[in-house]
Amino acid sequence: MTRPEIDVAWGEPVGERVPCGVGAQWTNRLSRPPRVQWAPECHELPRCDGSWRFDRPPGDMSYRVKEMFPTLQGEGMNAGRVAVFCRFTGCNLWSGHEAQRSSAVCRFCDTDFVGTDGPGGGVFTDSAGLVEAIASQWSGATGEAPASASAGVVPLVVFTGGEPLLQLDGGLVEAVSVAGFEVAVETNGTIPLPAGIDWVCVSPKAGSDVVVRSGDELKVVYPQAGLDPDSMRPPEWEFGHFLVQPMDGPERAANTAAAVRYCLAHPRWRLSVQTHKELGIP
Repeated sequence: MTRPEIDVAWGEPVGERVPCGVGAQWTNRLSRPPRVQWAPECHELPRCDGSWRFDRPPGDMSYRVKEMFPTLQGEGMNAGRVAVFCRFTGCNLWSGHEAQRSSAVCRFCDTDFVGTDGPGGGVFTDSAGLVEAIASQWSGATGEAPASASAGVVPLVVFTGGEPLLQLDGGLVEAVSVAGFEVAVETNGTIPLPAGIDWVCVSPKAGSDVVVRSGDELKVVYPQAGLDPDSMRPPEWEFGHFLVQPMDGPERAANTAAAVRYCLAHPRWRLSVQTHKELGIP
């Protein structure tokens, strides 16, 4: 059994099926991880759950960003807070292509994270260039440089995706912190965190292997078949806040009512709503 050719243009799958491990077992292929160009030293291998194990190519320090914009955080415990959102390209639980949605681990994603063509998006060759762009977004919206923000104001950047931990590394976290930002991440929790992140929001997906089990908020999109929030209890899950958020889509009204009932019956959990969608802001 031979390994199929891998496309070097990230995010464009060559085929839908690839060999998984050894023998005749196959799995659906997701889009390639960000910042990985095919080379023998990448050691890029498909796993049976449809995700990818890969090693970062030597010297590759670039970042692929779908979009970047200033807004108000719309959900979770920081709802209403001014922030710069930096949405990285790519995810390890779905390719972002509708043709692969039905076979993905995460099938309800409501976000476009494919490519670099969104507002403020692009390929940034190093952390300095990306931090400069993030700071410019903050300054353009608030009229203040992040390093000289008004008393009591702590500039916030939220790294999201897709799955931001495919690209967010310690060097970028340190650089954006030095620039004056508090650093938040919204992750599915399947990839270990780099050091230095100030606010960790984990949104687990049914069928995935969650390795980040501590942080600031655990936000469960509800309901998800195969994922019972009540099973996520300390000390196995150590979070400051436990939130359920109604799944968006055609059943949003019913899902919201179900989430409210769940919170009433399980008062450890709070309700999170997507206020940015109600307000019509990004």
